[in-house]
Amino acid sequence: MPARQISPQAPSSPATAAHVPVLLQETMDLLAPRPGGRYLDGTLGLGGHSREIMRRTGGEALLCGLDRDPQALERAAETLAPYGNACHLFRAEYATFAARLDDLGWDSIDGALLDIGVSSLQLDVAERGFSLRADGPLDMRMDMGGFSHPERPAWMGSAYDLVNGAPEAELAGIIKDYGEDPLAHQIAGAIVREREAGPIRTTGQLAGIVCRAYPPKWRRTSRNHPATRTFQALRMAVNDELGQLERFLDGICSRLAAGGRLCIITFHSLEDRIVKQKFRLWSTGCICPPGLPVCKCGHKAEVRLLTKKPVVPGKIEIDHNPRAGSSKLRAVEKLPSA
Repeated sequence: MPARQISPQAPSSPATAAHVPVLLQETMDLLAPRPGGRYLDGTLGLGGHSREIMRRTGGEALLCGLDRDPQALERAAETLAPYGNACHLFRAEYATFAARLDDLGWDSIDGALLDIGVSSLQLDVAERGFSLRADGPLDMRMDMGGFSHPERPAWMGSAYDLVNGAPEAELAGIIKDYGEDPLAHQIAGAIVREREAGPIRTTGQLAGIVCRAYPPKWRRTSRNHPATRTFQALRMAVNDELGQLERFLDGICSRLAAGGRLCIITFHSLEDRIVKQKFRLWSTGCICPPGLPVCKCGHKAEVRLLTKKPVVPGKIEIDHNPRAGSSKLRAVEKLPSA
């Protein structure tokens, strides 16, 4: 969709203003935004990180903000309204960032960030179908059905389509791989048996099915709701979350200017592993097999690691926002071309 330039208007609502993103200060310290710089926020959400970029630069930076959730985009537009036409907002998946930068005529950027957790806006609204504690329609689409994905199976759109249409083996694989649930096969079997009697339509129905698939002792001793991992796995599959991240990483390094910085906040071990491995590759020189007397690969380091270990939230932040507990922040800085 075309960029939405923000017209100056009244400051954001109290509800929006009260929102504090995860690891905000740590991310900004690593991103180090400066006046005159161009920055990409690939997961705009409610606009908290972008607002801090603009605040720290005195409103003198340029921002490209992306989000596939139209409700989040509207809230972010309110948050960033005081900064006027310096902010260009697109309804877009962050993996398509290159096309959006091209739309703006930006051949390079001075910084980029991703916060790839689920937003509170999505989790707290039962009608979005993300919550396993508040009954709602089984949906889980971050884009609310705004984008087509021709590479996916024909049956797959929302979580409803996935739960009611996927073969049992595929369901089990999704729950095992993305949810890392040891009872993935039992859960998938329980879902398939239940849907034979009629479609599974709500988050409450699904949570109950998963809960009953757990042995009573496991249910009693589980630290989280038994359906937590299944809901996470379905959400990740429906929104192609790992694919989005991999496609973004394939293209972002070449768009960073020398000295440009990239910050990524993850909430899942699979996401963090992808980021860690990619950052390690970018920051490594020769990648020839050990023992070769002369380098044959010609590979050169493209970035400098800013975080050898991930930055994690402190106790005060976790106490204030328990959802921050699993977050990890990694960052790199682009090296000058040789």
